[in-house]
Order: sequence, then C-alpha cells, then structure tokens
Amino acid sequence: MYKHFEILFLEEAFEFLNSLDRKHYEKILYNIRKSQVENDPELFKKLTDDIWEFRTLYQGLQYRFLAFWDKTSTIDTLVVSTHGFIKKRSKVPENEIQKAQNYRTKYLADKKVKSKKK
Repeated sequence: MYKHFEILFLEEAFEFLNSLDRKHYEKILYNIRKSQVENDPELFKKLTDDIWEFRTLYQGLQYRFLAFWDKTSTIDTLVVSTHGFIKKRSKVPENEIQKAQNYRTKYLADKKVKSKKK
C-alpha cells in the first residue's frame, strides 16, 4: 500500500502518546497509519495554512495531534506531529495551534542550521 507521507513524532507528541492507556494509544496509531494511505478528513484535516490535525475519537474522548508538512526532503514527504491533547470543545484552541506553529518554526530553523553545517 502506498503511503502519501511518512510521520515523525516530536518529543512532546511521543510523550503524550506514551502517557495514554494502551488501547487508546493503539487506536490513535491505527488512525494515523490509516491517514497515511487514504485521504480522509475525519482522520487528518487542515486547520490553518501550515497546521493540520490527526483526529481520533475513542471511548468518548477526542484526541488531537497537531502537525505540519515538511516537504524539504527530496525522498519522502514528511508530516511532523508536534504535540497531542484531548480536545474538550468543538473548536481547536488557538493556543494549541500557536504551540504547533512555534514547534514548526523551531523545527524548520534547526533543520536549516543542520543543512548549512553539512
């Protein structure tokens, strides 16, 4: 099966996943893997120009992992997941989107610095 993108979890996203009950963790990973091979806005949806969300509803909880695209690689398209949280309102909180934006800015700046050192 063809994957549309690879996924990279930043430390905070990985820590959030590890803090969850195993069944919740597995359901989230299942949905993320599914979104890699099929275009489904119920699983992976654009929030702003740069920020997207992986969506999982499991046992009444709405899990969200915010992410952005890193298209700088010539080999693979990469989606970087910045962090996760449990959504309590109908709209994704602006502070969560800003947090993802800050991670994106730092990630891209760090990547640029590393590429100059090569």
